[in-house]
Amino acid sequence: MARRDSWLVMPAVAVVAMLLLAPLVLVGDESLRVFVPGRVGSVHDAPLTLQNYGEIVRPAYARYFADTFRLSLVATLLALALAYPIGYRVAREARPRVRRTWIAFLVVMLFLSILIRVYAVSLAVGPTGFGAELSGWLGLSLNSRGYAELSIVLGLLHCLIPMAAIVLLAPLQAQNPRLVEAARALGAPAWKAHATVTLPLSARGVLAAFMLCFTFSISAFVIPLVLGKGRVLFVSNLIYSRFGEVGNYPSGAALSIALLSLSLIVVYALGRAAGGAWDRW
Repeated sequence: MARRDSWLVMPAVAVVAMLLLAPLVLVGDESLRVFVPGRVGSVHDAPLTLQNYGEIVRPAYARYFADTFRLSLVATLLALALAYPIGYRVAREARPRVRRTWIAFLVVMLFLSILIRVYAVSLAVGPTGFGAELSGWLGLSLNSRGYAELSIVLGLLHCLIPMAAIVLLAPLQAQNPRLVEAARALGAPAWKAHATVTLPLSARGVLAAFMLCFTFSISAFVIPLVLGKGRVLFVSNLIYSRFGEVGNYPSGAALSIALLSLSLIVVYALGRAAGGAWDRW
């Protein structure tokens, strides 16, 4: 029966192999080819080289990777801190109509066009919005690099908060609210009851939301392109420049493989560390 049922998944496996694995193999092959200036992409049957990966370790490239991972991590942590109370509020809503309204609002915000989000944030934090007041309160110039980084984080939060809240709904709804009531009945204050009961029981959901938000952030393209205003760029913007503006496909492919590899390593390491900690609990 297992052998017969395995044929049912073959169409899906074929589609994944054709649309996901095959392009990645081509990108990996292109990253190992020699690039000749003045051309678009590498020459057919160009010799193999590791020079494209050797260039990535230069300090100029390290800045792009550092900005990408640093701002993505900050935005992800802030999104989790802000989305967790929202998810908990929706999960504990006793009125079905109100709960459905909350969920519908989060879904609409999740699928809202990324361009609408980015330009809405750009107008809000720009000179025509409350940018002057915010920059004065923070002591930053509207044209400074620090304010550009703040704008990128705010743009990421606009996308990450509904995403994280929806992911957290399932583990929060699965919890028995009487556990928190029992902790409070035993004398624990509200914050301690939630910290020792609600948070540990939803920890795996928090990790899933973190991985989803972090991978979305490091691969963001439009948000740093528009809100960074050329002062702060992510690796994805550099990859686009190599492919679309310079025509150096081998360099862009090497950057793509490096970003993918680093992302997988970070997510895997965090998952193993968090999983080991929870198993000890």
